[in-house]
Amino acid sequence: MTVMTEQGAPPTAHRDHLAALIRRRRRELGLSLLQFQERAVDPETGVQVKYGWVNRLETGEQVIPPRLPQLRALAAAADVPLGVVQDAAGAEFFGIDSVWSESGEARAFIERAERLNADQREQILRLIDTIVPPPEN
Repeated sequence: MTVMTEQGAPPTAHRDHLAALIRRRRRELGLSLLQFQERAVDPETGVQVKYGWVNRLETGEQVIPPRLPQLRALAAAADVPLGVVQDAAGAEFFGIDSVWSESGEARAFIERAERLNADQREQILRLIDTIVPPPEN
């Protein structure tokens, strides 16, 4: 489930989810900004995230939100799954908080549900309602 703030707008409080993730991973990996830049290359397109962008991100300066190639490059440099970087970027730049079940089953269901057509999704929802009825208001 993705939770957005009112009307999809970013929250007013400063959020640094991606910055904190990158700072933490650089520290854990023992990488300087220059070493991180050398690793921050999208394996699909060759797009590289530059030292200056990472430095501005980490120090809280304004940066242009990364696109998918930059997110893949950051994931490669930080040695984390792309989804982790996407979740952090969504939270920091767009106020989107991903909420997943502890078991991960909800995420797996959502990923598979994307391949279902509208009728199939409706059937699944009716099945779920017979097993676990929605709460009464």
